[in-house]
Amino acid sequence: MKIAMLHGPRDLRIEEQDLTSPSLEDDQIWVETLVTGFKIGTDRGNYEGAEQVPGAPDYPRWVGDSNLGVVKRIGAAVTRFAVGDRVVSRYPHQSEYVARESECIVRVPEGVNAEDAVFAHLYALSALCYHKAHFVPGERVAVVGLGVLGMGAVALGPLMGGRVMGLGNSAVRLEMAHRMGAHKTMLSDDPDLRAKIDQWTAGEGIDLVILTANPWPAYRTAVEVVREGGRVSIVALPGRGEAPLDCNPLDMRWFYAKGISLIAVSGRAGDLYPSEADRFSGEALCAQMLDLMADGRLKPSQLVSHRMPYTDMVTAYEMAYKREKNMLNVVFDWQV
Repeated sequence: MKIAMLHGPRDLRIEEQDLTSPSLEDDQIWVETLVTGFKIGTDRGNYEGAEQVPGAPDYPRWVGDSNLGVVKRIGAAVTRFAVGDRVVSRYPHQSEYVARESECIVRVPEGVNAEDAVFAHLYALSALCYHKAHFVPGERVAVVGLGVLGMGAVALGPLMGGRVMGLGNSAVRLEMAHRMGAHKTMLSDDPDLRAKIDQWTAGEGIDLVILTANPWPAYRTAVEVVREGGRVSIVALPGRGEAPLDCNPLDMRWFYAKGISLIAVSGRAGDLYPSEADRFSGEALCAQMLDLMADGRLKPSQLVSHRMPYTDMVTAYEMAYKREKNMLNVVFDWQV
C-alpha cells in the first residue's frame, strides 16, 4: 500500500506500507482508492510547519482527508456496502485501506462524478458553517476566504435560500466564486467595502459571516462587516502560523458593542427539532452533499484547477506553499 507521509516541514514522501491481511474481520471493508482531494488551506499549514493543530499526531504523519474509492472486499457481516460500491471517506492520501463498516464512510450514488464526490466531506463541513449558526433562509451571508471550504459555502448558500457575497484577496478567486453561485463578489481590501456592502444590503448589513481564512486580517474583515447582532461562523484557525497580534481580536468595537456571536464550527450542530436520526452528523451532511451532486445542483468539479497523478503530490503541495492563486480544487489520481 502506498501512502503520503509528512516527516517534517516540507518533507513529504510517498511510502510503501504493509496492508496485507489474510482475511477481513466480519465488519470490515477493503477499499481501493480511485482519487483523493487536496484541502489546500489546512494541508498547506501542516506541510509548511505551522503550529500543530490540537490532537494532530507528531511526525511522521499522514496527510489529506478526502478519499474516494471502490469497495473490493467485504466482511461476512457487512450490510451497508457491497463489492463494487464507490465510497467517500476521510481517509488520507493512500492507495487502499481497510475500515470498519461503522466509520464515517458514505456510498456514492450512481452517476455522481468522482471529481465531485471526492469533495463531499469537505462540503459537508461548509454546510456545518450554516447549521451551527442556525442560518435562516433569506439571510445575507458573506464568505471571507475563497479556498475549497469557502467555495463550498458560496455554492451552498443559494441552495439553502441565502443571498451570498464572496470576499477574497484575488480577482481570480472572485471570478471562481461567481461561477459557484455568489450573488456578489468584492475584494476584502476594497477601501469602499463598507459602503458597497451597505448598498448591496440596502443598509441592513450582513447577517452571517462564514470565515474560512486563517490570517488575522481576514478575521478583522469578518467582525467588521457583520451587522450588529449578527454571527460569525468560524471554520478557520485564526492566526495559525502568524506573528502575535498587535491588537485585541475581541476589541469592544467589533465584539461587545456590536453584540455579535462568534461560533466555532467544530463538533456537531444543535437541532432545534431533533429526531431519532442525527441530521447534522458528518455522515448525514456528506450524504446530503452527494444527493445535491446527484441532482446536478452542486458541482465542485467545475473548479478543479489541477489533475495530477499521486506521484506528483509534492509538486502540488509546493504550489500551495507558494500561494498560487490559480490553484483551487486539486485531485490526485491513484490509478496510474
